[in-house]
Amino acid sequence: MFFENVKIALRAISANKMRSILTVLGVMIGVAAVIAVVSLVQGMQYKLSEDLQSVGSNYIEVFPDSGEGRGLPQKLPELTVDDGEAVRKVTPAIKEFTPLFMSNVQTKRGETHHAVQLLGVSAAYQDVFNNWVERGRFFSAVDAESKKRVCVIGQTVAEKLELGADPVGKAIQVDGNGFTVVGVMEKKGGSFGQDRDDVILIPFATASSIWGPENMKRLILAFQMRSGSDLDLVEEQTKDILRTRHHLKKDQKSDFRVLAQEEILKLISKALTTTTLVMGAVVGIALLVGGIGIMNIMLVSVTERTREIGIRKAIGARRGDVLLQFLIEAVVLSGLGGGIGVAGGYLLATTARLFLKRFLELPPVHTPFWAIAIAFSFCAVLGVIFGIYPAAKASKLDPIEALRYE
Repeated sequence: MFFENVKIALRAISANKMRSILTVLGVMIGVAAVIAVVSLVQGMQYKLSEDLQSVGSNYIEVFPDSGEGRGLPQKLPELTVDDGEAVRKVTPAIKEFTPLFMSNVQTKRGETHHAVQLLGVSAAYQDVFNNWVERGRFFSAVDAESKKRVCVIGQTVAEKLELGADPVGKAIQVDGNGFTVVGVMEKKGGSFGQDRDDVILIPFATASSIWGPENMKRLILAFQMRSGSDLDLVEEQTKDILRTRHHLKKDQKSDFRVLAQEEILKLISKALTTTTLVMGAVVGIALLVGGIGIMNIMLVSVTERTREIGIRKAIGARRGDVLLQFLIEAVVLSGLGGGIGVAGGYLLATTARLFLKRFLELPPVHTPFWAIAIAFSFCAVLGVIFGIYPAAKASKLDPIEALRYE
């Protein structure tokens, strides 16, 4: 009987195709919007997780934190190489350390110019970030001590400066300073509009000699922990050492922030989840409108099929049979809207990704099974909620009065 009712429902829906499409339009739009948002957000989350995992789980960073909005003096905090070395020497769990000096610079070779991000780092950069040279070599501690003007470039820089198949050994200009390319980093690809291969790395000591020590006091400190280390203990030890070095009292807020790779991922995931929930609440209105449309059309269907209901009851159909028939019809109608909405949402997300690819490099669209399951489940519930009243009205019709209806 259930499948027979489904067949009847499909025949009733196909008898008025345009009306049925307009009825479920709200459900289709709502489900499509939810699936599109979830697909894009999940793709971003997987991409971010992949990018952070490539660094490794034993990675932490210390950022300057000015304390804005917390009642602290608005003085730019300082993090120095000495701070990082102090943490590395005192904390047994810390294996490697590198400072990060960042600056936007202009590079040049011949008549070719290219704007790029420069990083002043130590020789431990490869170990800390799990990012390795593909051709040539990375600069050594000897290069740093001698303040040699050598650099390692990303593959995008090599392409933009037209350095050819083997850039190693070639000379380039960085903000008017001559550098020799000693290595090319492995390809990392793009991430949300940022090309991770569009970078140039130079020894930190060299950066200090060119840009001046005064610009080397607001750094990011990056650490690699030993395998099996207690993350919470390392964070506490790092905070204690830096607070002591910065002469902070117990009632004073820290002028820095310690973030582990896992915490960074959690913060990003939380932001993306909040975005999904907000969008879900907004498109929920469209689903509500769609549900009202389903109830309206089912009431019309009950009126149009009053004589049919009377005949069914006259030949033995029970009240529950009529109730189930119209309830299944409402659920099928809502389910069809949900199915079209799921396909439309994936198509919408894919189209948006292709369109935005010109401005923002988005990861592949990822539609998780749970999102599809929730969408169909919600549509089924929507059909039951907004179909119950028309179905109940149909089941209560008196067969004799129904047969007299014209």
